[in-house]
Amino acid sequence: MRIQIHPTHPEPRKIKRVVEVLEQGGVIAYPTDTVYGLGCDIRQKKAIEKVYRIKGVPDDHPVSFVCPDLGDIARYAVVDDAAYRVMRRLLPGPYTFILHSTREVPRMVMRKRKTVGIRVPHHEVALAIVRELGAPIISTSISKNGEVMNDPEEIEDSFKAIDLVIDSGPGGLISSTIVDLTEGYPQIARVGAGDPDVV
Repeated sequence: MRIQIHPTHPEPRKIKRVVEVLEQGGVIAYPTDTVYGLGCDIRQKKAIEKVYRIKGVPDDHPVSFVCPDLGDIARYAVVDDAAYRVMRRLLPGPYTFILHSTREVPRMVMRKRKTVGIRVPHHEVALAIVRELGAPIISTSISKNGEVMNDPEEIEDSFKAIDLVIDSGPGGLISSTIVDLTEGYPQIARVGAGDPDVV
C-alpha cells in the first residue's frame, strides 16, 4: 500500500495513519533528506526482524535510527560536550552519528555492539512520524541488487512485504555521511551526502 504525503507540509491525519501501522508492528518505506529509508518502531522486535528479512541482511547488520531532535538523542546515546557541539551544527542534516548507547536502546537494535547510529534527517515527513510515534524508527536504506532505490512506486512494486510506502516524491541516491563520535573527536566512517569537510 502506498500513501502520498506532502514533503514539506505533511498532513497530520496521514502521519497518524503511518503511526498506526508502526504501532501494529508494520514496516514502512519513508523519505529522508538522503535516500528512502526502510523502518519500523524500534520497540517492536518482530518488526525489526522483518526489516532485516526485507533488506536481506544478517540480524547483526548495523542499523541506525531516526530521532526527532538533539534532545531526544540524549535518551539513547551518551552525548558529551564535544559531540553535542558537532551535532548541534550539523543536525538536522544528512549525517548519521555513531555514539555510545544508553540502556534505553533495545538490545535487538544493538546486538553485541555498545554503540548506536542516530539520524535527525532534514525532512519534515520523517520527523513528523517520530514525533507522533513518540519513539525512534529504524533507518536503513532501501536497495535492490546493490542499487539504492529512490522511486516510491518502484519500491512498492519491488517489496510486497513492506506494509506501507510513503510517497513524498523521488528520493536521493546518496546515503548519509557517517561520523563516528565514540573516541571524543569526529572520525568520518563513510562519505555520503553530508559534506565531510564541515564536520
